[in-house]
Amino acid sequence: MSRRVKLTFPQDLIQEPVIFTMAREFNVVPNIRRARITESIGEMILEIEGADDDIEAGIKYLVDHRVDVEPVVGDVLE
Repeated sequence: MSRRVKLTFPQDLIQEPVIFTMAREFNVVPNIRRARITESIGEMILEIEGADDDIEAGIKYLVDHRVDVEPVVGDVLE
């Protein structure tokens, strides 16, 4: 199973390995489709592959760490 989401990172998380930690802790495979990172914000289209429960737990981890997670149909950052 895979799911594509748009992530928006607050400024203080831009330098943190949030995606790596999520992938390691929840046994999912992240695939960065698009990204735009500045000094003040990070935006990313991320495809997450894994078991449904693992994907859900990974998304919850991101939300719990103040990453804004939105479902996305395409892979273009607007």
